[in-house]
Amino acid sequence: MQFNQLILIKANGKPEAFSEEKFRRSLARSGAGNVEIDSVIDNIRGKIHSGMTTRELYRMATSLLRKSSPSHASRFGLKKAIMELGPSGYPFERFVAALFSHKGYEVEVGQIVQGKCVTHEVDVLGRKDKEIMLVECKYHNRAGFTVDVKIPLYIHSRFEDLLENNLLPDPSFHFTGWIATNSRFSDDAVSYALCRGMKLLGWDFPKNAGLKDWIDKFGLYPVTCVSGLSSAEKKFLLEKEVVLVKELSHNLHWLAKAGIAEPRFSRICQEIQELIQDTAPNP
Repeated sequence: MQFNQLILIKANGKPEAFSEEKFRRSLARSGAGNVEIDSVIDNIRGKIHSGMTTRELYRMATSLLRKSSPSHASRFGLKKAIMELGPSGYPFERFVAALFSHKGYEVEVGQIVQGKCVTHEVDVLGRKDKEIMLVECKYHNRAGFTVDVKIPLYIHSRFEDLLENNLLPDPSFHFTGWIATNSRFSDDAVSYALCRGMKLLGWDFPKNAGLKDWIDKFGLYPVTCVSGLSSAEKKFLLEKEVVLVKELSHNLHWLAKAGIAEPRFSRICQEIQELIQDTAPNP
């Protein structure tokens, strides 16, 4: 069977034809060059087979990238790293808040706001100039989930209740409501949200401006991206509310507090510096 005729199993259980071109684009997004990409492709060519899961394929590729460049492996494993921002959704909320902060918003996380009928806990509240912005975050720590139409239906009613209680200080202000997720939206969810004037940020939605694109563009990688850290060390950092690699780069003492000693300490610091210095291309 030809390489491009292989059938893989996606996280949602559905079959998908393997595309070498798509796979090469994913590798290129990590910052890997043509020689490195060719090496990965050559190594997996004899190992990939129909019926293999996409998760197995990407784990294999990540392992190969790690041997040549830990920072490229970190970027390539971005989707898995976002899913490691759990098990609660709070680190993901702080991560989304950091993205909007980078876009110039003054942000607060987990605020209790009074609506006309009831109080609401708002995941992310942002202010910029004459705009009030609310973001509801829908986080999943397993692949294959889809945000269906029930979510924007519910969130839109929450936004309406808050607006009816004078969320906006005066008529010169305007409101923007967002739903952010590390998964994908169903077609009905997209149609309803856009019809109601809501903005959506999904893993790959909108096209070329989704969550993964924001992260690559701004270089705002989560600490769970750092391939040199163990699961326990990542959990420790998240519990200390160190969510971004950039935050960690300015607070390297947290690595020592996590029990990381030489020579791992230096290797991890080098990986961190590579991640924050070189924003990955977005082909």
